[in-house]
Amino acid sequence: MTIETASPPAPALEMRGITKRYPGVVANDHIDLEVRPGEIHALLGENGAGKTTLMNILYGLARPDEGEILLDGRPVTITGPSDAIARGISMVHQHFMLVPVLSVAENILLGEETMANPVFLDRREARRRILELGRRFHFEIEPDARVSTLSVGWQQRVEILKALYRQARILVLDEPTAVLTPQETEEIFAVLRRLAAEGHSIVFISHKLYEVLEIADRITVIRRGRVVGSRIPSETNEDDLAELMVGREVQLTVDRGASHPAEVALRIEGLRVADDRGSEVVRGIDLDVRAGEILGIAGVAGNGQDELVEALIGLRRPAAGRITLAGHDVTGHSPRQLNEAGVAFVPADRHRFGLVLPFDVSDNLVLTSYYRSPFARGILRNDAAIETAAKETVAAFDIRTPSVHAQMSTLSGGNQQKVVVGREFGRDLRLLVLDQPTRGLDVGSIEFIHRRTIAKRDAGTAVLLVSAELDEILELSDRIAVMYRGEIVAVVDGPTADKNAIGLLMATGGRAAAGVEQVPA
Repeated sequence: MTIETASPPAPALEMRGITKRYPGVVANDHIDLEVRPGEIHALLGENGAGKTTLMNILYGLARPDEGEILLDGRPVTITGPSDAIARGISMVHQHFMLVPVLSVAENILLGEETMANPVFLDRREARRRILELGRRFHFEIEPDARVSTLSVGWQQRVEILKALYRQARILVLDEPTAVLTPQETEEIFAVLRRLAAEGHSIVFISHKLYEVLEIADRITVIRRGRVVGSRIPSETNEDDLAELMVGREVQLTVDRGASHPAEVALRIEGLRVADDRGSEVVRGIDLDVRAGEILGIAGVAGNGQDELVEALIGLRRPAAGRITLAGHDVTGHSPRQLNEAGVAFVPADRHRFGLVLPFDVSDNLVLTSYYRSPFARGILRNDAAIETAAKETVAAFDIRTPSVHAQMSTLSGGNQQKVVVGREFGRDLRLLVLDQPTRGLDVGSIEFIHRRTIAKRDAGTAVLLVSAELDEILELSDRIAVMYRGEIVAVVDGPTADKNAIGLLMATGGRAAAGVEQVPA
């Protein structure tokens, strides 16, 4: 007598032979991806490797040239995001798709309204469902709370609740911990594990290798549009994954060496800055940054860091206080005046503040110096000098572009960031302001930018580093200032700082966190 064994369940998601071509590039080259029911499957790859294209195909934002998608073993054609959502696929983007002025319930209901009748919303039923989902996954939230009043970590939960409200079975998370504190990350991981335990399938996209190793059941690595490997977390490590992603050995932690601080280059005294609505979000900050040191500012996004940076580089006028550079009062100076005084700026939003995407690479490399010699003679451009300088910068900063005349919008995110870095780092500086310099970049690009930052410090430049990535702050900073609700609540020694204590300060602003020893500001 033969005993029949039950066949294993079909994968929740299969993408077979997915190929997508764009003019001059194959974004996805016969990619196979399989995600099982109840599995957290990590997707790794450099910027431009093809991860986003693959997920856009899954979510209906792009159509593959070849290949097929199967859900629960059955082939499907996904015609658009609404079709994907109807089939139980949802995507939580790195930049939250929430309306700050609306309540939690209103955000969750957008596009998925529960109707009492053809005219009126059934708010009571919607509220009941939201509370039930929150209790089920252990992150109860008040449906009537305004999203703008929530922390970043709770906004992430709202995004996940929105997907669950739409009955998502397959959840794609794009860099879900990019702006979270360590404590918030652990809370989100607990939510994801509960989702997986209930049978949800999760595709987890991240550049943080240690997080992938902690949360994933399996890992797929994509390089230049192809799958180059699959790993089980217990059988691999960060070095192995980084080498798979980049195709070479990567130094994950750059040796920063000892700093040798000199005189004060930047002094901030009693600085007060208002946001666009007139609310004071920087409240009387006093801080010094010395030549030859990296001062990191740690803080959860939205605690006044953006307005502080904009005041320092001339994009926002302070309401009160004083900014001095090398002993000279530069309060309220324009960005051009500060640039000419030796201040460089790498912005968090490179598309808005750092680049002109329709321009070519060479023009973007001289955005802050096009009017000066040797790039101009009076009112005339010196195109030969601009091209020569661009080629030198492209070579020095390993910018992957077919030509210095390629349109900036055709470069990957990592190479766009290298253009900004090459332009800003490529001259003698007094002060270098870095705002989220590696957000969304792969390990190879992060390694490159970190090395260049330390080299700039060692050349005597004062470096102010603002980052929501606590690991980046800890890795690079000689001193760390923690910013909470517009104030500096602690300044600590970088090499001896305790990660959990800093994370607690970021989340609560408490001055007496264990492991935090104050040092002079």
